[in-house]
Amino acid sequence: MTAVATEQSDLELIRQTTRELARKFDLEYWREKDKKGEYPWEFVKAFADGGWLGAMIPEEYGGLGLGLTESAIMLHEVAASGAGTAGASAIHFYIFPPGPILRHGSEEMKRKFLPKIAAGELLMAFGVTEPTAGVDTSRITTKATKTDNGWVVNGHKVWITNAQNAQKILLLTRTSPRSEENPLDGMTLFFTDLNRERITVREIEKLGRSAVDSNELFIDNLEVTADEVVGEVGKGFYYLLDGLNPERIVVAMEQVGLGRAALEVATKYANERVVFNRPIGKNQAVAHPLADSWIRLQAAELTAMNAAALFDSHQKCGAESNAAKFLGSEAGFQACDRAMQTLGGYSYAKEYHVERFWRESRLLKVAPVSQEMVLNYISNKVLGLPKSY
Repeated sequence: MTAVATEQSDLELIRQTTRELARKFDLEYWREKDKKGEYPWEFVKAFADGGWLGAMIPEEYGGLGLGLTESAIMLHEVAASGAGTAGASAIHFYIFPPGPILRHGSEEMKRKFLPKIAAGELLMAFGVTEPTAGVDTSRITTKATKTDNGWVVNGHKVWITNAQNAQKILLLTRTSPRSEENPLDGMTLFFTDLNRERITVREIEKLGRSAVDSNELFIDNLEVTADEVVGEVGKGFYYLLDGLNPERIVVAMEQVGLGRAALEVATKYANERVVFNRPIGKNQAVAHPLADSWIRLQAAELTAMNAAALFDSHQKCGAESNAAKFLGSEAGFQACDRAMQTLGGYSYAKEYHVERFWRESRLLKVAPVSQEMVLNYISNKVLGLPKSY
């Protein structure tokens, strides 16, 4: 057997194993979690027990030491099982937010915390986004002021996942003023306790993904120590850049998976639903949009897998990663929307599940980066057109 064939065999084993594990939690499980706004701890524990939470954490720190390709396949299968972005986010946040710690944290920090993250014993939040900064991260105002014992942080964060339950937070702050010459300098990452005596956590009611919380944080004189700095002071933003391409790739795969979950429900319904003495799937107005979505999801997956292969081989993949995110978000949402149209009036009934898929899929057209910002990147960085901002 060739090396390529062996690798493909391994990837197929990962796909099959994670598919079987994710599908132990049926659509009704996710409907109830969404309805009640309950965190899917049972689902997380199942993946923790299988070792999957540490997919990209090296074996020396308790993980599996896998690449981005394997992780993207896993998260695709999670979303495609019907878990959608709720299930994908619950696993996703054990895999990518620890990246700056893995690549830039002290050896002591890595040995102390990465094994706990890999085992599912430690849940972390990722504190970057701010209400007044938006995608212009250089304009964050959360400030860390130097003291004799470390730093004191004050500020405001928004759309922070997991903060209702997280024990730790990876927090981006300003440690020196913004300059027009080097606006991305002077930001520092801290990995510290999510101290609820100093951080007020307010959950945000939102359209979809209710099972995984999103929050607004108000930080008031939070004390952090020097050994909680990730990497070097003032270089925090650049550490975040390491994770942008991988996140866009896996988001693409999650959205492809979600689109396929919707397509599975819609196809089954189109085969079984009889109107005018014929299954509605016999009508091209029903069949062709579903066929078109299948094709677009295939194309998006191939683009994402190509980007993942480039990343794993340490090649440039900025354009490919952004293209994958764009295509995955478009194809996934379109598949969910077409599933809604296929089910007609029943698409609004929660018992048919596609309304949840539709609500969740809409998020990934604006997060973690909007489709418009992807087009800005491609037009400027790939085509060489003038920057618009």
